[in-house]
Amino acid sequence: MAKITAAEVSKLRKATGAGMMDCKKALVEADGDFDKAIKILREKGQKIADKRADRDSAEGAVIAKVNDAKNKGVIVSLNCETDFVGKNDSFVSLARELAELALTTSSKEEFLAADFNGMTVQEKLTEQTGVIGEKIEIGGFKVLEAPFVGSYIHGNKIAALTGLSSEINGAEALAKDISMQVASMGATTLSYKDFDPEYVASETQARIAAIEKENIELGRLGKTLKNVPQFISRSQLTDEVIAKAEENLKAELKAEGKPEQIWDRILPGKLERFISDNTTLDQEQCLLDQNFIKDEKKSVAAYVKSLGDVSVVSFERVALG
Repeated sequence: MAKITAAEVSKLRKATGAGMMDCKKALVEADGDFDKAIKILREKGQKIADKRADRDSAEGAVIAKVNDAKNKGVIVSLNCETDFVGKNDSFVSLARELAELALTTSSKEEFLAADFNGMTVQEKLTEQTGVIGEKIEIGGFKVLEAPFVGSYIHGNKIAALTGLSSEINGAEALAKDISMQVASMGATTLSYKDFDPEYVASETQARIAAIEKENIELGRLGKTLKNVPQFISRSQLTDEVIAKAEENLKAELKAEGKPEQIWDRILPGKLERFISDNTTLDQEQCLLDQNFIKDEKKSVAAYVKSLGDVSVVSFERVALG
């Protein structure tokens, strides 16, 4: 039997990240053969991975990386089973290394098959499952390319990328601000103009029905009823709808006895409230139509427009859980 030295154990540990005792046992079993010991550790990882395949891996670290040219970014979510492992420095460090490698790939499949220090990424994940004793896998994987790309990471739990149409002065700060908006507010599309009319119609019916049902209970309890909107998206607010709303508002002002000469000062605010009340879907899901989190008096679209000849062309978001 070969004599196993501390230096050999340390070398194997550095190569695999496995614990000292696991490395020593693998080297003993491999009779000192370094490559065979690595194989033994990987096989151990595969056995553990097979046993934990049905486990939930909702914790981990989400990392966003942008290349030096600022025209490509990636988000990689390295998932595990517990928050304790997800916050571990070596785990987060591995997630960052993987995200750096991901910048050289264009799909999750290509990434998992890419070389990572002499093994594929998938093999590394299997190995780490054996080392850590938890299910380790890639959860989210997103790639974004644009004339300018910026990113934002929130506590290694949520990450977002934003693609801009051009690299203006202040592009870095703008892309970070919009990425922060994406991370915080969870938009799913750029604008209400992207919605399918059938989806909007179906969602409108569902939301109105839900509010009406809730109002029955609120009424029973003697509480203030919620406003039941006619619409939920700007895509439904045609010129005819806006004109009709303005007509109704004028009738209300007249009924309230408000002098006609001051209507022009009152109507804009009331119309703005009407639009706000009837565009709840846009505010939830459409990035450019949301209120900007750093200045809720303006929309994201208005904020972007105020900074010059630039537009948001795309975005991506990955969150744990």
